[in-house]
Amino acid sequence: MELPRSVDPIDLTPRDIPPEQRRDPEVRRRMSGPAIRAFFRIAQAWTLNAEEQRALLGWPPESTFYKYKANRVGTLSYDMLMRISLVLGIYKDLQILYPDADLANRWVKLPNGNPLFGGRPALALMAEGGMDGLQQVRRLLDGRRGGWN
Repeated sequence: MELPRSVDPIDLTPRDIPPEQRRDPEVRRRMSGPAIRAFFRIAQAWTLNAEEQRALLGWPPESTFYKYKANRVGTLSYDMLMRISLVLGIYKDLQILYPDADLANRWVKLPNGNPLFGGRPALALMAEGGMDGLQQVRRLLDGRRGGWN
């Protein structure tokens, strides 16, 4: 499923939360439901399987992952919220860089000639490289579109 162009997944998370408050358990609790729902919508648009999704989320236990899929979220860890934030940013960058929604959504799985990826898809670095891999892809795409935002 493709996210409608008019729906920015960034809008699905609480706004105006200063960085110093993002570790607060109450703030994380409020962000958790919208964040995980946005993640699963992007995962669907990117046609990610369960293992790819778990890798991007930092390998939560399988039972926990399926609770999240059933919308039984609770409070996500700071690490998982940061991972989801990076995925949201990558999604947003791709939608800006590639006006063709199909290409934007397939990009993460396409072989990539950029030296960062060594001919492999960006998803491989994102899944295998942990938080650092997600950050590298985000920085690359931010640079291509001309800035961080």
